[in-house]
Amino acid sequence: MAAARRTSSETPTPPGVPATPGAPSPPTLPVLGGRRSSYRERVADALRAALIAGELLPGEVYSAPALAARFGVSATPVREAMLDLAKEGVVAAVPNKGFRVTDVSDRQLDEYTHVRALIEIPTVAALATGADPVSLEALRPAAREIVAAAVAGDLIAYVEADTRFHLGLLALAGNAHLVEVVRELRGRARLYGLTALSASGRLLASAEEHLELLDALLARDEQAVREVMTRHLGHVRGLWASARE
Repeated sequence: MAAARRTSSETPTPPGVPATPGAPSPPTLPVLGGRRSSYRERVADALRAALIAGELLPGEVYSAPALAARFGVSATPVREAMLDLAKEGVVAAVPNKGFRVTDVSDRQLDEYTHVRALIEIPTVAALATGADPVSLEALRPAAREIVAAAVAGDLIAYVEADTRFHLGLLALAGNAHLVEVVRELRGRARLYGLTALSASGRLLASAEEHLELLDALLARDEQAVREVMTRHLGHVRGLWASARE
């Protein structure tokens, strides 16, 4: 992610405040699922992507200043974002030290996969006959970003683009609560095997399924959409499990 490559001295300009001439531009933070987010929420999304991708390790304690330096933002929004993530249970506050990343059990991962399948497969399949083709095609840049991130081995960018794609796709169903439920499930997950899959080159196959899914939706092939979604979610669970085997 571009933000992770900036130095800690580069404090981003808050939203709505004109940038000072000659000052560094603010880091690019994700806007997920088509929602309008505050800067604090966007910092939380970036941190969540790092957690999901395994860039921040279970059991490790991270301080807000260290994370701020890592992502090229100021410490205050990082601390606030981590407090939000603590309420979600993905990190736990450690007094005078920072935040410990919580682990997720295999049983929890299986439950997350099951609930996602119950929600996402029928919802996305219904889009094959109900979604506007223009709206579907608008998701293709995000699908291509996922593929590009897989090729580059940029795991945080992969998770960010993948989240934008899937939440944006679900948003086409017109049920904002459903999108928030899936957002929370994704935020609680961990792609434990993502690094190994990226190193072996196998991540690209999962990435390309997003383009395959779009093509099936635009072809109005509901059965093909169901098959791709079922296969794709199966691959996601495989990513979670592969590092445990």
